[in-house]
Amino acid sequence: MAMTAVASAVGLVVDDRVLVGAPIWFKPFKFSVSFMAYGLSLAWMLSLLPGSRRSRRAGWWAGTVVAVTSLAEMVIITGQAARGKRSHFNQETPFDAALFNAMAVTVGVLWLGTLVVAVLLHRARIADRASAWAMRSGIVLALAGAAVGFLMTQPAPGQRRGVSKVVGAHSVGVPDGGPSMPLTGWSTTGGDLRIPHFVGMHALQLLPLLVMVLTTLTPRFTRLADDHVRLRLVVLASGVYAAAFALVLWQALRGQPLIHPDGVTPAAAGLILVSAVLGVYGSLRAPVPPAGKAADGGEAGVGSSKELIS
Repeated sequence: MAMTAVASAVGLVVDDRVLVGAPIWFKPFKFSVSFMAYGLSLAWMLSLLPGSRRSRRAGWWAGTVVAVTSLAEMVIITGQAARGKRSHFNQETPFDAALFNAMAVTVGVLWLGTLVVAVLLHRARIADRASAWAMRSGIVLALAGAAVGFLMTQPAPGQRRGVSKVVGAHSVGVPDGGPSMPLTGWSTTGGDLRIPHFVGMHALQLLPLLVMVLTTLTPRFTRLADDHVRLRLVVLASGVYAAAFALVLWQALRGQPLIHPDGVTPAAAGLILVSAVLGVYGSLRAPVPPAGKAADGGEAGVGSSKELIS
């Protein structure tokens, strides 16, 4: 994926072709960077799994399936870009349709491989509860974000399977390829399902990163040294993140651009923000159980959150 990202970056510089309103090599670049972050995150989580040899072997196979299906998808995306063709939703020729159908299969298998990793993480006895919650919540939200991709394959208004050259769309309420935000390419005139897709997928990195940040801040803020406080903050962050994901998905499905919402969307966002602030205050101020009364999950596994940083 790293090599594909470099090659696609070169393509962005030397190839001025445009497809559906975006530079033709932007999609391979974006997908390769995303897959690189996704693969690194899953590999790191799998390396931390305690348990039996059987569980580790299952994790190895699940990770291998994710890697192979990601590679297959990138081969199709990059190949179609080189041909000057759409990779997603393309039904123009039998060959293009076969490639998109193959991508649908690889995405489904990739999702199932990630689901296996999620099950392994939920079954594992992980000593640091904040780290365990961050990884488990992150991968569940990533699965939800990935599942948004299946919504994109449904025919948009005016499209008919077996008739239209394009079946499916990123945008809601407007055609793909219209006015868009810089860098991301998200629609500025209608809803865009790529937004909740992006938000959900990157919970896989952001929630574990929160644990690392909290642990790094522990020497300066002694309150964070208590694992109960860190757990509360991570549980709160997981809930807030899930609410934000639901909000941007709801906004996209209603055909609203991210930067031009109606009055209801900012009101809902305000409620989420207020809840987050009050939750942080409550998490830091609430009493903690006396030392020595450890909660469940006391098996040594992943180890403390400090080990996650190292």
